[in-house]
Amino acid sequence: MDELRAWLIALRTPGLGPGGLRERLDAAGGDIEAVLAQLRRQPGALGEAARSWLQQPDAARLAADLAWLAQPQHRLLRCNEADFPPQLENIPQPPAALFVLGDASLLLLPQVAIVGARSASGAGLAHAGAFAGALAQAGFVITSGMADGIDGAAHVAALEAGAATVAVVGTGADRVYPRKHHALAERIAMHGALVSEFPPGTAARADHFPRRNRIIAGLALGTLVIEAGLQSGSLITARLAAEQGREVFALPGSIHNPLARGCHRLIRDGARLVESAAEIIETLVPAARMLGGELATRLQAQGADKASMPTPEPAQLERSGSLHGWQRDPEYQQLLAHLGHESVTLDELVRRSGQSTAALSSMLLMLELEGRVEGLAGNRYQRLPD
Repeated sequence: MDELRAWLIALRTPGLGPGGLRERLDAAGGDIEAVLAQLRRQPGALGEAARSWLQQPDAARLAADLAWLAQPQHRLLRCNEADFPPQLENIPQPPAALFVLGDASLLLLPQVAIVGARSASGAGLAHAGAFAGALAQAGFVITSGMADGIDGAAHVAALEAGAATVAVVGTGADRVYPRKHHALAERIAMHGALVSEFPPGTAARADHFPRRNRIIAGLALGTLVIEAGLQSGSLITARLAAEQGREVFALPGSIHNPLARGCHRLIRDGARLVESAAEIIETLVPAARMLGGELATRLQAQGADKASMPTPEPAQLERSGSLHGWQRDPEYQQLLAHLGHESVTLDELVRRSGQSTAALSSMLLMLELEGRVEGLAGNRYQRLPD
């Protein structure tokens, strides 16, 4: 049996779920066809629906899945592949596979999730755009759920900053929810990635969105919540991020604004109160470094698979800071000169360079990720030897 077809049959098996599939994959040494053979030897183990499906899978549905995956920039990213996002391995119920429309390699880059109210205020939407734009310019991929309100504003701001954005959706990657985001979905597919745990054709269901939220939280190094009521689904994403050991940031608001109450609760529960993107950037630099090191180790261990991995186009790599594009930028060279050879505070660098705090924070993040600068306590920075 074709391996891809076997994966699709397993992913659509009722009652199996990502945990059950991963457990069987581990037992079978990663052989998906062996997993299917084992399931068919015990057809009643998962119930009547699974038995019926495994005995006679819907040929038309599988053909439609395969046709979708055959299109350019459509991919089934499986958990036993070298470029499956390592940060997802440490979350509860990690997905067994992800359907991706767009650039799957973006899932390996440092990400920040921005989530919040669907019925956000004008100020909330403006904050989402400002934070997303600044974080995107700093080299982070902006990840969200393509919902109305804060999610959509964050995706749009990242795209308008010329950066990549990832939308994790609660439907199949071939569907758009809400429908009003059809044009946005097309832009994300072209300049980022639409990601789903659910097979093509899957419609929106209420129970899909909490499952979607654990992937958003799991992909991101940190989650920023901008405007959330006390019953907001964004609080689920924040809770999942905290449980996964990721940073949670919350933007405070007026005590008279019902959409600020969820953020205030998060802050009381230990989330970081933030007022600028620079605070998030400074906090996440060590985690971004750790992710890069983990990925490098993983790829080195699976060097045989590296050649087959999808890689970003040069423009995308340069935008995210790879290919050492900063080395050709005179502003970065001037910043290194301003740093000198002693530790310097960010305020002093602002004074020396004439650059804004946000711009310098972005550049310093890139230099830290490249191993040219070290962030020290007290918001100080030290240039490292060449």
